[in-house]
Amino acid sequence: MNWKVLAAGLVITAPLVAILAAGFGRDPKLRSNALEGTQAPMFDLQTLDGKAFSLEGARGQPTVVNFWSTWCQPCKIEHPVLMQAARAYGPLGVNFVAVLYQDETSKARAYLKQSGSHWPTLEDPGGRTAIAYGVAGVPETFFIDADGTIVRKVSGPVSQEVMVSTLEQML
Repeated sequence: MNWKVLAAGLVITAPLVAILAAGFGRDPKLRSNALEGTQAPMFDLQTLDGKAFSLEGARGQPTVVNFWSTWCQPCKIEHPVLMQAARAYGPLGVNFVAVLYQDETSKARAYLKQSGSHWPTLEDPGGRTAIAYGVAGVPETFFIDADGTIVRKVSGPVSQEVMVSTLEQML
């Protein structure tokens, strides 16, 4: 065997393997929260029912924006937490809105018909809104105060404790 070829292969391969391995084991909840403390990117989208929704129209009230998909198992785990929070905090003036992430509207309609929803679910053609928010995967939840500032971002399913403590802080 030609040792020079083997050595050259190792010189090229070893750094690539090291770079790839560095990403394994990272907690997705440690993704960047760089948008916290900044103005939320505004968006105008359509609900699954074809109605217009503008985040600008929610100004003046705290708003929870949740990016989700029907194929996302953690999203399904998180759904009851969102339902309970919407029932409890919606009457207190908190807006809840969901943005469908890389999914089919027909699947979302079927899921919501079965599981329920207390908020509008929006289509995001081309994923422009997800890109503006830096969404890397779902679920991701953004808590926006009445002034339009992102006060918290949660990557992964939001817990009941985090939901309640963040909403109480925003009210």
